[in-house]
Amino acid sequence: MSILIILILAIPSYFLSKYVLKKLHLGNEKNRKLIAIIPAIFLSPIIYFGLIYLWIFSVSYYPSNDFDKQEWETNIEERYKMSEDIMESKILIGKTKEEITELLGKDFYSYNQNHIAYGIGFVPGLFNIDPDVLDIYFENGKVTKVLQHQN
Repeated sequence: MSILIILILAIPSYFLSKYVLKKLHLGNEKNRKLIAIIPAIFLSPIIYFGLIYLWIFSVSYYPSNDFDKQEWETNIEERYKMSEDIMESKILIGKTKEEITELLGKDFYSYNQNHIAYGIGFVPGLFNIDPDVLDIYFENGKVTKVLQHQN
């Protein structure tokens, strides 16, 4: 299937190569047709893999928003948009569990006394079938580390 797509991409690549060769005054009309085959052979797979990369990037992209307490509480399935800001700004570092629950709410999973996690929804991705969580780790009752991972 991919070979068929590459061959289909070779057609416009060939005509583009032929046009560029004509504009650069390389070769004559007869040999331009033959010379244009070479760039078409090399450009077609490059274009094909470029399109695949572009598609993967577009599927995996999502915007990152600043943390907003009201948005965090109301839009549970899109918390992942704010998780990057929470981790980068380190707003949770040094806070107690009570301060965390006041800021993020009481709907967390408690793994043990030193580790809780908040569900942040499904981060857009190519094969993403599991929801992500925001892990919060405590040492001596204060937050020391905040990470995000797929559940």
